[in-house]
Amino acid sequence: MNICVFLSAADLDDRYTVPAREFAELLGRGGHTLVWGGSESGLMKVVADGVQAAGGRLVGVSVDFLAAKARTNADEMVIARDLAERKALLLEKADAVVIMVGGTGTLDEATEILELKKHGKHTKPVVLLNTAGFYDGLRQQFQRMEDEGFLPLPLTELVFFAKDGLGALAYLEETAGLQ
Repeated sequence: MNICVFLSAADLDDRYTVPAREFAELLGRGGHTLVWGGSESGLMKVVADGVQAAGGRLVGVSVDFLAAKARTNADEMVIARDLAERKALLLEKADAVVIMVGGTGTLDEATEILELKKHGKHTKPVVLLNTAGFYDGLRQQFQRMEDEGFLPLPLTELVFFAKDGLGALAYLEETAGLQ
């Protein structure tokens, strides 16, 4: 199964890299394909290394202005013209989406994917991997949006919050038939 992972390209400490590596190994051992931003730096590299070392495939979608930082030994690498095309290609190539810790780029990707799902433009399962409580504030904001009528469908139909990689994969197996 092709699993798109949105995440940071920054170098982060162990509270984020250790769970990311564990999740990557689960993906690779499961024979899944990582679809990701293609970067050879930071947490993106940690996850790509883990998936590849555990036997999974790598499909990267980089963007013109970051092409020099793209992983050279991915199974497939596509270079998009801009960030909008990159997001569209990442979603197109994926059967499911996992959002890991990240900065403004990851948040942009997450909100666009959720907005598209809200409007019925895709039905792929979306998981927010809430490592070390990173997305607790976002979860609270989404809950407020639901409570106050800003979401046309229940939050549980839009996104699943997982506290760890095992929880994320269990949800995907249940909803997308990943095995």
